[in-house]
Amino acid sequence: MKEPPPSWEESSPERLYVITGGRSGPSTSVHLDLVTLVVAKASALPEMQPEQATILRLCRSPLSVAEISAYAGLPVSVVTVLVGDLMADRRVHVRPPVPAAQLPDLALIEAVIDGLQKL
Repeated sequence: MKEPPPSWEESSPERLYVITGGRSGPSTSVHLDLVTLVVAKASALPEMQPEQATILRLCRSPLSVAEISAYAGLPVSVVTVLVGDLMADRRVHVRPPVPAAQLPDLALIEAVIDGLQKL
């Protein structure tokens, strides 16, 4: 008796390869960090990949790349490729994370404290 062919596993490397077209990084020059926020600018089209359509539906309100990865059940590397494609098609808007605040020079802080103590 012949065994049925193996099913297409949700996390198989072959499936992920097909989803990304064999690419390992986004097609845009924008660096997508885990905390980069993604917002959909357009709705999903019927001819889109199901994974891209899922990202657009999830991103009706801002989500980070890490959150998209968790909700879609896809590795972060795959999400960055798909978001990069959606950016190239102008279907999403991304906002990089807010940079860490730069602290003023320690000498300046000490001078201000010294001046305040002299008042």
